[in-house]
Formats: sequence, C-alpha cells, structure tokens
Amino acid sequence: MAELFEQSAQKMREQGLSEVAIAQFERLYHEWQENDATSWIREEDVERLDNVPSFHDVYETIDHDQAVKAFAKTAFLKLNGGLGTSMGLDCAKSLLPVRRHKARQMRFIDIILGQVMVARRRLGVELPLTLMNSFRTSADTMKVLAHTPKFTQHGIPVEIIQHREPKIEIATGLPVSYPQNPELEWCPPGHGDLFSTIWESGLLDELDARGFKYLFISNSDNLGARPSQTLAQHFENTGAPMMIEVARRTHADRKGGHLVFNKVTHRLELREMSQVHPDDRYDAMNIKKHPYFNTNNIWVRIDALRDMLAKYNGVLPLPVIRNKKTVDPTNPDSTPVMQLETAMGAAVSLFEGATCVLVDRMRFLPVKTTDDLFIMRSDRFHLTDLYEMEDGNYIFPNVSLDPRYYKNIHDFDERFPYSIPSVAAANSVTIEGDWTFGRDVSFYGDAKLTDNGKPSYVPNGEYVGPQGIEPDEWL
Repeated sequence: MAELFEQSAQKMREQGLSEVAIAQFERLYHEWQENDATSWIREEDVERLDNVPSFHDVYETIDHDQAVKAFAKTAFLKLNGGLGTSMGLDCAKSLLPVRRHKARQMRFIDIILGQVMVARRRLGVELPLTLMNSFRTSADTMKVLAHTPKFTQHGIPVEIIQHREPKIEIATGLPVSYPQNPELEWCPPGHGDLFSTIWESGLLDELDARGFKYLFISNSDNLGARPSQTLAQHFENTGAPMMIEVARRTHADRKGGHLVFNKVTHRLELREMSQVHPDDRYDAMNIKKHPYFNTNNIWVRIDALRDMLAKYNGVLPLPVIRNKKTVDPTNPDSTPVMQLETAMGAAVSLFEGATCVLVDRMRFLPVKTTDDLFIMRSDRFHLTDLYEMEDGNYIFPNVSLDPRYYKNIHDFDERFPYSIPSVAAANSVTIEGDWTFGRDVSFYGDAKLTDNGKPSYVPNGEYVGPQGIEPDEWL
C-alpha cells in the first residue's frame, strides 16, 4: 500500500503541493484502504440534542454595547473554492449574478464585500475578510477585489489557497490518468481541508498578533451567513472553543448531515448520512428525533484552533467521506474513481465543550442548484442597503425545474430572458419540458407546466397555476 500511495505523493510533489497537503491525503488514503467500510455512527450511540439556545433568546439577553467589542475581535473567512460545476459554470460560483441592486448587477462576491464594508462602517470595526480560494477560483476572484476600490485590507491576507488531491482509480488504487483533460485528474479534498490550509498559511498567527480572538467561517454561496455582533458576543459568553450554527430540519433536509450528542465521547458530533448504518436510516431521517442540521456557519476561538492543529501537525483526524464518481463527471462511461474528502463541521467532535446555537433560515440561504437560484432571483427577496437578503418568513415554495433545460446556468438564463416570474403567491413551482418566459409572468398555488414535447412559451403578463397557463376566457 505504501508503494501505491507513493505514486500519488509523487504526483502531488510534481504539482508543487506541500508536505502538509500530502500528509493530509496520506491519512485519507490509508483510512480508505485499511477501512473501506464506512465508519458508522450508530443510533444506539447517540442522543438527540435538546435545549439548544436560539438566536432570539440570545438577542434578548446579551449586552449589545458589549457585543460590538466582541465583534471587533472577530475575523471573517469565506470558503470560495467552488466552481459551480453542478450548474455548468466554468468560473467561481461567487461570480454568478444573484440579483440587481439600484440598477447594478450583484454577484455573490459583491454582496459579501458589501456586507463586510457596511459592518466596518456602521460599527467601526476592522473585520478582516479572508477567502479560501482554489487554484481555479483565485485569479477571477482576486480580479474582482482589485476592481472594488472601496474594499481595502492591510496586514491580513485576503486569500489563502486550498489544497487539491489526485482522484484515485478504484480498480488499482493509483492516481487516475486522463490525458483528454488532465485537470479532471484532480479534485478538492472537501471543506475540511480548510484547517490544514489555515495551519500552513500562518493566518492564525497573523490574526492573533493583531488582537483577533474569533474566526467566523461560512460558505460563499450562503448569503445568509453575514457577520453578526449578536452571535459574536454569545460565542464569547459561552467560552466554548467552537460553535456551530444549526437550523431546524424540514422534510427537505431529512437526508442531510445533522448534529447529535455522542454518548460514548460525550461530545457534539456531525453525522453525515454516509455515516448512518442502513438499519438506522429511519431514525436518522426522523426530523423530530434529530431536529437540527449543520448550516456550515462555524465560530471558532483562534487560540483553541491553533492548539488543536499544533497537536496534530496541521492534519486533523476528521472522518473520511468517500465519493465514488467517474473521472469525467459528465461521462458515466469514464474511469470509476474515488474522491476522498472531509467535512469542516466534523471538527466539532474534537473540541471538548463545543456548542451550537439555533438560528433562523435567514442565516442559511445556500445556492447549490438553479432551483435555489430561481428563488434567490425572485420577488421573494429584497437586497437591502445593508446587503441583507431579506424576505418575510424565509419559508419558500418548493421549486422543481426540468434538469434537461434548466440545470445549466446558460440554459436557465436563456429561458428567463427578462426576470424570474413572480412567486409571491406560489406554494410550489414545477416546470416540466422546455418553457421560455415572457415579462411579468406570475405563478400562484401549486403552479405547474407540463411537457408539450416541443419548445413552448409563456406570454407576457400570464398567470400560471395548477392547471398551467390560466385561460383568458370567461366560463
């Protein structure tokens, strides 16, 4: 096995990857080879979380003048390594336009920068922003920052670069070869790679030297995860080394990772569905029994994280996530490969005294698919002058767009040339087939369009409901 892995290590060295990156991948590789069966987190070994404090309770109890002081000791880190390949993007997902604000087209990165600059100005804090970019997202993203003159930062790096690792051919255990497109021979190690990247970058030392105590980490495609002085003060009050923002699971979240209390270790634990034994799936998907999911908004004490990373020489022992794919994700007949990853939130089980806080859906607005983007661009949202994505109740209609015609962002934009139809009165939206939409279209109720077997058009100003396009004649 050592000889097999050495070929991966050599390939990584040839690409200029560090010994920390290689050591991290070696741990994942050995775990996969020596323990190919998933490490189950059995239902009998965990308990449901109870008495999780809510944001609303916290808001009523903290000293808001004091909260600004806690916030002034907080740095902001965004995971920005994703290309949005699930939507057909070939650039950083954060460069995708979300909606207009005062006639300007706003991308994820524009809104993130706006949130940071507004917080700095209103509260008089430094609030440094660091992006964890990938090799593929760095150049495009940094170009945006260079052309945003109002955003400045000195002393704290604006970016750190995440690692990458070879995809492994399942049949041989060797790094896969794909001469048609050598870039596809590589993959990211999951967002758990953040920790070794931070360790290697020296970011924690720089923040500590500047007097920062806390680091707030979130995904760049979650515009709800804006800086919060309330949560900064609450985190400081807990004295915990790590705090995860959780939200209540709904039926749509039942197959996702959820937080549990481990009866064996007496610590919080993130349980992904890949770690659930088949006999436990019913319980794991029971949203009443396990009501909280991980938003991937994480607060951590800089000194506690630095000590933990030092203990493990920069490579935390996080559970391995095994993703079986093909080397070319668009070609199911290409070589089967294994991608080995870790989850950032899994680090919660390493910290004694880690805690969590219950937040509303307004702090969890991820965009993973064009179905999500449909909602974000719709009239359900208003982008405020504080760069907050504001909605009335954050309970959105279920959206199902035919993936044949809407999954790819370019196809999606082509079929909504003017704007997203109104969904203010919609309970759900289902589009089957190839439909293009005119101006000022409105969905209501359980709106549905069925496949006509040919490209179809919804004219300007029409209403679409359970029976399709509403007829214009009197009955």
